[in-house]
Amino acid sequence: MKFSYLYKKIILVMLLVLIPLLLPGPKILDQKLVAESASDTSVVILNYHKVDDMKISLSVAPVDFEKQMAYLKEQGYTTITADQLLDNLENGTELPEKPILITFDDGYEDNYKNAYPVLKKYGFKATIFVITDFLDRYPNYITWAQAKELQKNGISIESHTVQHKSLTELNDEEVRSELINSKKAIDEHLGKDTRYIAYPTGTYNLHIAQMVKDAGYRAAFTVKYGNVDKASNIYALERVPIFHTENTFKSFYERLHYIPIFEHLGWIKS
Repeated sequence: MKFSYLYKKIILVMLLVLIPLLLPGPKILDQKLVAESASDTSVVILNYHKVDDMKISLSVAPVDFEKQMAYLKEQGYTTITADQLLDNLENGTELPEKPILITFDDGYEDNYKNAYPVLKKYGFKATIFVITDFLDRYPNYITWAQAKELQKNGISIESHTVQHKSLTELNDEEVRSELINSKKAIDEHLGKDTRYIAYPTGTYNLHIAQMVKDAGYRAAFTVKYGNVDKASNIYALERVPIFHTENTFKSFYERLHYIPIFEHLGWIKS
């Protein structure tokens, strides 16, 4: 068993090293292989943070973000909501062909200024997980007025807790406060029933997941790398993080298409 696991790891490392050498351009990847490998995959969930020109890992440049969204549109992807995803996972409700869920963490102002116009241009839906105490308080985060506009135009506003503290470092009372009060703030400001949350820093455990469920959330999102399928824990949903890199579009393309292959081989799905 240990030898088999090590063998798989060695092959994976070799693939990751060789792929950039074998593929000078993203369109060379065998689309038949991708389609077959993705046959058991339900949904890709993209995870962004900032869309600006800061040139840090969490900041995808606006020009790169537009290029990525244009690619999704050209390739026939259809953006879905978290509700559509959960309806499929829980009830088998049919999803559109090539579904994809676009998410943003933290609720930075550039999501409104830079990402929102591009999403509107391509008719895309998205979800922004906001830190509720930061809205109307810090200038680099969206305001509640902006959140209301986004919510009315296909961009769902969901919880990223009250103050973005790692939940595993808090006691139960503090965790409960972060979960309940962030939900309450969004519900009151936007007149909705907030049903989804993304774990701050991605940290959680089974006890916290149960508390999330008890607080009235339908599902929770992690930063665990992978695609969501029928085997996913709805209180620990996988996502595909998108970062600024030396070649951001190539990184985006590889993450979008290679994960189904690795999952098909049993290398990244726990």
